[in-house]
Amino acid sequence: MDTSFLDAEGRVIADSLKIRFYPIAVKAAKGTRVIDQSGKEYLDIAAGWAVVNIGYGHPRVSTAIKEKYDSLSFTSQLSAPESTMVSLARKLIEITPGDFSKKVWFGHSGSDANDCIAKLVPLEKKRSRMISFMGSYHGQTMGSLSLSGHPAQAGFVGSGNVVKIPYPNPYRPLFGETDRLTDQVIGYLEEEVFKTICPPGDTAGIIIEGIQSDGGVIVPPDDFLPRLEEVCRRYSIHLIFDEVKVGLGRTGKWFSFDHIGVVPDAVVLGKSLGGGLPISSVVARREILDAGTGIHMFTMSGNPVCSAASLESLRIIEEEQLVENARVNGEYFIGLLKGLQEKYEWVGDVRGKGLAIGVELVEDRVTKKPAAEKTAAICYRCYELGLLVFYVGIHSNVIEITPPLTITKQEIELAVFILDQAFSDLEQGKINLDLVREYGGW
Repeated sequence: MDTSFLDAEGRVIADSLKIRFYPIAVKAAKGTRVIDQSGKEYLDIAAGWAVVNIGYGHPRVSTAIKEKYDSLSFTSQLSAPESTMVSLARKLIEITPGDFSKKVWFGHSGSDANDCIAKLVPLEKKRSRMISFMGSYHGQTMGSLSLSGHPAQAGFVGSGNVVKIPYPNPYRPLFGETDRLTDQVIGYLEEEVFKTICPPGDTAGIIIEGIQSDGGVIVPPDDFLPRLEEVCRRYSIHLIFDEVKVGLGRTGKWFSFDHIGVVPDAVVLGKSLGGGLPISSVVARREILDAGTGIHMFTMSGNPVCSAASLESLRIIEEEQLVENARVNGEYFIGLLKGLQEKYEWVGDVRGKGLAIGVELVEDRVTKKPAAEKTAAICYRCYELGLLVFYVGIHSNVIEITPPLTITKQEIELAVFILDQAFSDLEQGKINLDLVREYGGW
């Protein structure tokens, strides 16, 4: 392992910009494969944190980027708009549910898009408070950080207007009863939160991830999101879905909430929206995004080149039927992973929808004690064996699987074969835990 480049990188790139799991430096990527600087090839089932839904270096996106850059490398949409951003906005409105007048806001990342929600929803509602969920991850700017409830951000003091409530986790039910999980969380919201610290008349919006990704790929009970929507409608509270990581086809539907027919007032998008280029958006009720003029704007927002890449990416997802591919291959992937769960006692849970999958590792299945070091070791060993995967969760014990939606059954079989080998190597004590502790982020 040649670490000279990483040593040089470490001297000039800020640590505040990093979260590392193994010592890789990337040279190139295509499709589902990544090539490091030594020429070694890896199968990537993380997709760069769920960014490359259409795979790395799709030729149609490459062409769209070049053509747009040649004709118009930049114009600030704030004051001199052009047609590509308008076409993209129309497409996003078309695929987003809601029989009401909608508009689109553009930014650069999921963080600034959630910042838009943190700022505009209370402004439009003329209510000061927001509600989000423990374990949620909405971004790194102060507004999005304030909405988040993830331990990675616990050391920062955000805005005091956000109240966090439990996310319904069927594997680790906070209130102790899995079969009554929805009743308990909704009851806690209405009978405790609304009546004490956050009255509904002061609450502008509730923001939620349809699948809590960085919190551990947690899938709520099927009845939870409809119940939450009913509460929001009853109290005239905006319901906002953060689809930055699990949206745009990953779950086997365009959006995670499409599985159960909920209609949000606002949807936050990012990561995969630009086919690898930085762009984010909020698709929301007109009154939310028109709450003020010029009050949440960035010079580079709606960049014409990024907009062109995004528009072409959405066309590719439709024309190559990648939403259906995510559904079918996600079921196949989860089925194979459940086979590993039967084989290894410390695989506590396998869950997900489509190609948003989590594998939770525990010390034993009775206590469910999180196995953080085992999880880091598995990810590190997979890297050594030619498979790129990351871990997430509030206990850092969930292997997160979010491959490009273009992944094939043969590649899924290869990924599970390597995971099986890594599990076996860990069981037999063949993994160098000192290296894991040095490089693995544990």
